[in-house]
Amino acid sequence: MRTAFLGLIYCVIMRGFLRIIVGIKFVNNDKLAVNKQYIIVSNHNSHLDTVAIMSSISVKRIARFHPVAAGDYFGQSPMRAFVTRFFVNAILIPRSRTNGEQNPIKMMSDALAKGDSLILFPEGSRGEPEKMQHFKKGIGILLQMYPHIEYVPVFMKGLGKVLPKGERLLVPFTSYVVFGEPTCCVATNVEEIVQEIEDSIIKLGETSFVKLEKGV
Repeated sequence: MRTAFLGLIYCVIMRGFLRIIVGIKFVNNDKLAVNKQYIIVSNHNSHLDTVAIMSSISVKRIARFHPVAAGDYFGQSPMRAFVTRFFVNAILIPRSRTNGEQNPIKMMSDALAKGDSLILFPEGSRGEPEKMQHFKKGIGILLQMYPHIEYVPVFMKGLGKVLPKGERLLVPFTSYVVFGEPTCCVATNVEEIVQEIEDSIIKLGETSFVKLEKGV
């Protein structure tokens, strides 16, 4: 039931809306095998980023993917927290812990231990359109704990212009969500893992758009 509900929202309604009305182009999203577990890692400029990635996932697996969102923003009220968990399938984590709050790494680790997949934006918050911030170390800790889980680099371009930070109205604009190859980390040190992933997303952006401009 949960799979059918999320599949209808993202794989049918939102995928069609983003492609036809907004102008988002999905590139290589078929690289996500139906029966595998991943950590999707992407740059972050817009609230639309999560919706775009969720709309790229297959119907059969979508209920097993959890975007990781800031609990202090999306959990400001019980209603907002409910909507985010129910409609986005998100895990709400505290960006700064206070007494009694759960460890965000443990919350993400628990999901991975169950065989679920994560969608992470390691910049931590939306930055300026088309400018990537340095990644935080959470992704490095997770992949050090689960070195057998492949990460999938994703580079998004233009979504920060479709729905800029602070805006509520969508502006149709040709934009891209580009998926890279699922990969196991070569690095084993947390800082080196973070740098490896950051470099892979930057490289994906550079190489993909050269090919797209050439029509390859």
